[in-house]
Amino acid sequence: MDQSHLIVAIFEFAVLVFSLSLHEAAHGWMANRLGDPTARMLGRVTLNPIRHIDPVGTILIPLVMLFLPGYGRFLIGWAKPTPVTPRNFKNITRDDILTTVAGPVSNVLAALIATVVLLVISRVSANGAAIVHQLAGSGGLDPALMQASPTMVPLVLLFYMAMTLNLILAAFNLLPLPPLDGSHVFRHMLPYKALRVYDSLGILSLILIIFVGARVVGMIVSPALGVVNGILLQF
Repeated sequence: MDQSHLIVAIFEFAVLVFSLSLHEAAHGWMANRLGDPTARMLGRVTLNPIRHIDPVGTILIPLVMLFLPGYGRFLIGWAKPTPVTPRNFKNITRDDILTTVAGPVSNVLAALIATVVLLVISRVSANGAAIVHQLAGSGGLDPALMQASPTMVPLVLLFYMAMTLNLILAAFNLLPLPPLDGSHVFRHMLPYKALRVYDSLGILSLILIIFVGARVVGMIVSPALGVVNGILLQF
């Protein structure tokens, strides 16, 4: 791996860790607002990544995906699950669903904020606009442009990665497969007998996440990225 790819990988890892921390903090924040202080009392309503790091999901798996050849560009990971005590909720079904979707919604909001920042950069800086347009148009950067804008390139890369990774995380977590967030919403819609089968998927769910999840997420995220890139190219 050359130096430029190493720098990009480090940026991606940093953005992923922040995005995972935001996701888990949002779960805890919403649960606390709805009457369950468990996460707040355990110090989980924070963006401090140390509070959320899972050694395998936050460190090992993302680093393997970034640095081991053959894993492509699909980067994903997970943090320690945010502890929630549903019996503290006034309306268990409604409040559990709201707490669950708070995580993916926080990632969507982060992606929107990153997009707005990229649009502002495009408006106020000619070099910034050129970098944004290259990333939005081809996903790569001209080495000459990187040398001409050594300060602007990292800034644009940071926010472009934040937009992309947060969209991926939101879509990934909404898959209706245990133990992802989408499963917590979907299970409330199932009758009791179907729910028992659904909750016992175990290893089958993990296999589906590994071998089908990336493809489904790609089908969801690719059109969204196409729309965002189209907007960025117009500014």
